[in-house]
Amino acid sequence: MTYHTPVLLEKVVEQLQPRRGGLYVDGTVGGGGHAAAMLRASGPDGRLIGLDWDDEAVSQAGERLGEFEGRVQLVRANFAELERVLMNLDVPAVDGVLFDLGVSARQFDEPMRGFSFMRPGPLDMRMDRQCQTTARDILLTAPEAELTRIFLEYGEERRARAIARAVIRERERGGQFATTTDLAQLVERVLGPKRGKIHPATRVFQALRIAVNRELESLPAGLAAAVRALRSGGRLAVISFHSLEDRIVKIFFREQSAGCVCPAGLPVCVCGRREVLRVVTRRPIVPSAEEIAVNPRARSAKLRVAEKI
Repeated sequence: MTYHTPVLLEKVVEQLQPRRGGLYVDGTVGGGGHAAAMLRASGPDGRLIGLDWDDEAVSQAGERLGEFEGRVQLVRANFAELERVLMNLDVPAVDGVLFDLGVSARQFDEPMRGFSFMRPGPLDMRMDRQCQTTARDILLTAPEAELTRIFLEYGEERRARAIARAVIRERERGGQFATTTDLAQLVERVLGPKRGKIHPATRVFQALRIAVNRELESLPAGLAAAVRALRSGGRLAVISFHSLEDRIVKIFFREQSAGCVCPAGLPVCVCGRREVLRVVTRRPIVPSAEEIAVNPRARSAKLRVAEKI
């Protein structure tokens, strides 16, 4: 089987600093590429817990990580459920956590998952296929104001209202949004044809995916759970692919690395706030030009790392 190369692979290992015999969590195990590298770097007795809410991803990771039999535990779960997973596994603390956010190359390349407009497929976009709501459901039922909010807030699409109105008009004409092509063509009619490298429907597809999977709601909970799970000196590494995710990570790291917030005039601290994290990457690590040339999907990736004090 051919496996996709994970984004920022060498940098992730370099920043997580896996130690011999350490225990690590890959909260978005996907195809298992980052997990395999972490296991190799942690020596023959290093261990890893891999989470993913996509059942296909868990299955593929199991195949790819077969060589590490006895050192890997894979769990179908969202990273926001990390504390529950560790409790069920009787794990009190871990040495490092990785979150690789967004959609995997395998999910993008599978037309039936509906994440991409590059190939016709159903407008699904569910990472967890036990979830009831699909992207098509949102397009067929959400009112104009809600569609506008989704496209504007999650896709940062400037013409969100015009696209939302076009969706409503299409619904009123009996349009069913059966395929990814239906939506992509509608957005093209509103925004005009592709100019440059970015398709006009890119932001709308991103927005619907985030809405379907409630990604921005899960991220703060997952970050907080990861910090609580880390032992002192353990590191949390997060790869994001758009500004909304990166902003959440950046703010979370900044807040967790802040100490006392009492007014300057107080003689003693009364807030009791203490630093929890030390930010390792003051600026995010981004892919090299060479990596982007090999894997164009890496171009928007940003890696931020913090260490538990």
